[in-house]
Amino acid sequence: STQSRSSAASDVYKRQVLALGAWLISYSPRYYFIESHWMHAKLALVALLIVYHFYCGHLLTIFRDDKNQRSHVFYRWFNEIPVFMLIAIVILVVVKPF
Repeated sequence: STQSRSSAASDVYKRQVLALGAWLISYSPRYYFIESHWMHAKLALVALLIVYHFYCGHLLTIFRDDKNQRSHVFYRWFNEIPVFMLIAIVILVVVKPF
């Protein structure tokens, strides 16, 4: 089906993005892992975004099984979490505060 092909392509793109990020870091690992503490914070936020993504998949399963017990207010706030993390990531990359 079209949805399964789209999902498979999405998985390939996710792996490619992670591989390209690792490849770019490999050009100057000393700078990124020893001297740039902002990169540690950024990678931690990216890891949290990945966890958020998988938790969203879990929430889809809960909705599919009609077992949702949370209110719309929870989901409105939950929806803002990646926005704040992405803003923080952009600020870290542009400003490089530490």
